[in-house]
Formats: sequence, C-alpha cells, structure tokens
Amino acid sequence: MQHRRRFKQTMSLEERLAEEARRLREKAQSLPPGIERERTIRKARQAETGAHMSEWFRSPGLAPPE
Repeated sequence: MQHRRRFKQTMSLEERLAEEARRLREKAQSLPPGIERERTIRKARQAETGAHMSEWFRSPGLAPPE
C-alpha cells in the first residue's frame, strides 16, 4: 500500500497566494511586452483574487445557508 506524503503548511493559503502573486508580478516586470507577460500578469491577478476569496470565505460575517 502506498502512503501519501503529507507535510504541514507553515504559511496560510492567503499568504502563499499573496506571495505567488508578488513573485509573478516581479517576473512580469522583467519580461518584454507580449503574450507571456500578459499571461504572467493574469496568473498574478488570479492568485490575488484567490487570496481575497479565501479571506471572504473565512470571514465570521458569512453565514451558512439554512
């Protein structure tokens, strides 16, 4: 039987997504204008959006449906 490798995350999902977005934006700045740069910027925006959504899902004001 195979065992699944598991490890404990040291940073929250929001922190990891924000870090990924920052890294992608830095990478995009070094790229020349073009398709690859636009794709990198889009990925950074998606990571930022994911971080915000995760924060929103965890907010105490969000009530479960009844």
